[in-house]
Amino acid sequence: MTRLVGLVLALLFVAAPVAAGAQQAGKAHRIGYVWPGDRASSAPLTEAFLEGLREHGHVEGRNLTIEWRFADGKADRLPELAAELIRLKVDLIVAVSPEPVQAARDATTTVSIGMVAVADPVTYGFVTSLARPGGNVTGMAFLLPEISTKRLELLRETVPDLSRVAVLWNAANRFRALDLKVLQALLLRADQLIE
Repeated sequence: MTRLVGLVLALLFVAAPVAAGAQQAGKAHRIGYVWPGDRASSAPLTEAFLEGLREHGHVEGRNLTIEWRFADGKADRLPELAAELIRLKVDLIVAVSPEPVQAARDATTTVSIGMVAVADPVTYGFVTSLARPGGNVTGMAFLLPEISTKRLELLRETVPDLSRVAVLWNAANRFRALDLKVLQALLLRADQLIE
């Protein structure tokens, strides 16, 4: 999975300068990377990202500069981190999870933003549609209704007499409120969804 994410992000990076007419012979590209947590928690995803870039001939320190920014679990830092990346004139911002995507989107309408780990970018207002995102945000979506339905099916198969399900979520995160609504609707319809 992380290898796939790295490959998709690498392809986004390769395509962004070409589409923008910014690719120049010998130019070292600059990527901004925003993660809501700390550096250690991002290690598996960042390694996959770097591997995907290397597979396409982009090597940090040789023909690529990556501006790593970590919010260390403090969401209020994200707007400043995104603004800092814009001041550094990055070619692309990779934003992992909804909060960094929102911060990057608020900071720029011209720099391409590659989103990762966003459940429903249409509902969040990051893109117009999955088929035609529009604007400067694109990337991967993890569609919560489909994934949640499958998880519930697997749970019911594993525990056939299941009658109650608890859901843990972060009430302080406004993006998770949507996720909770979807899960509640699925749980209410569980008998119709699972046969």
